[in-house]
Formats: sequence, C-alpha cells, structure tokens
Amino acid sequence: MKQEVIMPVLSDTMQTGRLVRWNKAVGDAVKKGDALAEVETDKAILDVEAFQDGFLAGPLAPVDTDIPVRSVIAWLVDSKEELDATTSASKSAASGPVAPSAPPATPVPKISQATPPPAAAQESVPVAPAEPSAPRAAADGVLASPYARALAQELGIDLKLLGTGPIDSRRVLATAVRGPLPDLSAGPAYQIERLAGVRAAAARNMQDAVQTPTFQIGARLPLSALQTQAKAAKLSLTLVLARACALTVAEDPWFNHLWTPQGLAKRERVDVAIAVDTGDALLTPVLRDAARRPLKELAEDWRILLGKIKKGRLAPEDYRGGTFYLSNLGVFDVVHNFDAIVPLGAAAILAVAATQADGSSECTLSCDHRVIFGADAARFLQRLRERISTTAWLDT
Repeated sequence: MKQEVIMPVLSDTMQTGRLVRWNKAVGDAVKKGDALAEVETDKAILDVEAFQDGFLAGPLAPVDTDIPVRSVIAWLVDSKEELDATTSASKSAASGPVAPSAPPATPVPKISQATPPPAAAQESVPVAPAEPSAPRAAADGVLASPYARALAQELGIDLKLLGTGPIDSRRVLATAVRGPLPDLSAGPAYQIERLAGVRAAAARNMQDAVQTPTFQIGARLPLSALQTQAKAAKLSLTLVLARACALTVAEDPWFNHLWTPQGLAKRERVDVAIAVDTGDALLTPVLRDAARRPLKELAEDWRILLGKIKKGRLAPEDYRGGTFYLSNLGVFDVVHNFDAIVPLGAAAILAVAATQADGSSECTLSCDHRVIFGADAARFLQRLRERISTTAWLDT
C-alpha cells in the first residue's frame, strides 16, 4: 500500500515548513520511527519520522523549499514491487521541483450581523460560497488563494507585506482588522526579504500579544547576594531568578492565571518560560513545575534545553505552555531598564536589567490588567525582593 508522508504541523504558529535535508533516499528501507527528513519550523529544526516500516518512494519534495503544512512530501510503500512501480515517477520528479499538494480548503469567514465587520471592509468584502483550496502564485511571486487575492485588492492590502504563503482570506481579514500597513511607495525602492522561521513566528506572536491590555510597574531589586550564591553553586543567575519567580508566583496564584473569554484559566503548576537570545532568534524554553521541583533538577533541565537550542533541536513541548515569563538582559551593562511584552498564554513577564554598582537591578513587571491590578503587582515585587535578599531557599 502506498501511504503519504506529509509536512507535519509541529507548532501552533506553523503555516509552512522548510525542508532542510533528506536523511533517506528513494528506495531505502525504513523502520517505524526513522528520521526521514529534517524540517525547519518557526522555532527549530525537527525530524519527520516514518510512521511505519517500508520503503521510501518518490517523488520527494525538493530541499530548501517552503512547503505548506499537510502537503505531501514523499510516499512510503510496503514492498519492493510497489517501489519499482514508482521508480520512474521518482526519477522524473528528481529532475524538477515537486509541486506539493494543496492544503485543506479554508472556509470563507462568515460576518455576523451582531458583530459588524471593520469599517474599511463593510462595503467591499466580496461574498463567495467557498474559498478555492489551491493557492496559486501570480506574477508577484506571492502564494495566495484567488479569493484572498481579490479580497486584498478590495481592501487595499499588499500581499507581499503579509509574509510567506500560502495566504488565505483569514490572514487578509486579520490584517485589515489590525489597521493599515506602512506605505512603502512614498520612500526609496525596496525588496522584501523573507524572515527566518523563528523571527517570523516572534513577529506574529508579538503582533497578537499587543492586543492585551497591560501595565508596567518597576522596582529596584538587590541581586548581589543572589549573584554570589549562584556563582558559588555554578548556576546561572537567570536560572536562580526563574526559581525565585516561580516560588513567588506560587504564593500568589493570580500571576499564574490566564484571562479567556470564558473566564479565568487557573493553572495547577508554575511553568516558567525564559527568553533566550540565539543571536538571530528569540526562544522561550520552559522550566516545568519550577516552584515544586528542587533547583538541582531544574538546573539539569536547563542544561538540556540550552543544549537543544545550541543544536537547533528545541521541540514544541520544550517551548510551549509557559505560565510566567522571565527576560534577563543583565549581561548587557548598558541596559539600565526595559519593558517586555506580555506573551499570549501568560498574565505577567519580569524584565531584568543590568546590575548596577550598588548591587541592585531595575526590574519591570508587565501585567495583563484583566487579571492583575497595580497593588497585586506591587505586592509581588515586594515578596520577590524579600526572597532574593536571602538565599536559604536556594538549597530547596
């Protein structure tokens, strides 16, 4: 039997995957779980594994190509006989690009009378019974469905500014709701450069996150004693700060809650996500159950996570689901203070600046005002200051 190998959906923000390399060739025998190929997602490079024993059959999708999720990139067959039957097709595909199969059809957004559409779109959104499921690249090189292209033209939206394809009507409408795009026609000539997967994901996440009503509150926290103890224990200050934040969040569960249209989501454990700069990307690996697990266990988890980041192998389960966030720019002595955006999925993030000559650091707590009030944030910072002023808890 001939079975499809598809481009998997490896994260909630993934729309396309870049095929980095094939680990197997057409005709190779494979076992269930073998890594057939490597795919660059919007966070890391991950393996596409075989879901059964068999033989890899072509045509194979070409490497260094952005391919929509759920598109066919290869085939698996059960026997050599079936493999022989597909050999000619594989050879033919090897001589030119493979057009991945179209992703599932995208339903046309329905505009309710109870919720009027944006003013810019009220009289101009065309009505269509269905959106074509096969995006097509026009002369501008943008991969978009015909309906999305027509909708963008009606709304005056340049498809080239919406990122990589395939672009459907939902992305066009979301752009229209967010407001006008910059007018590049008034300035010098320009070229659009494709963002790397991680940077594109970060841009989308931050765009969504700024819709959260937030406030910031700052405090000067003493870090010298904590730095000394962390260094003596051969631990990073960021890891120790994450543990201190987790213990403080556990004392005030409001900082672990999340606003949803249905009500507050009350999480049962504190998972601290820590911003990590890789030089060309921003990742947020998560320390699970950081308030109840001993620091030694967390240190080992942190070592493993940093190793995965270095190899570009951070998996979705490594960076998704943070309930509280920490961003430490203390390694840059020029940074005296900064604000951080509250990511989707959390109610607060602590931004930590460089330690000053007196051993203190300017820290800014950004909070979702739907969940946390100013006095709540002030009390949180007071408790955090008290905790990091002593180091007895480091042994727990």
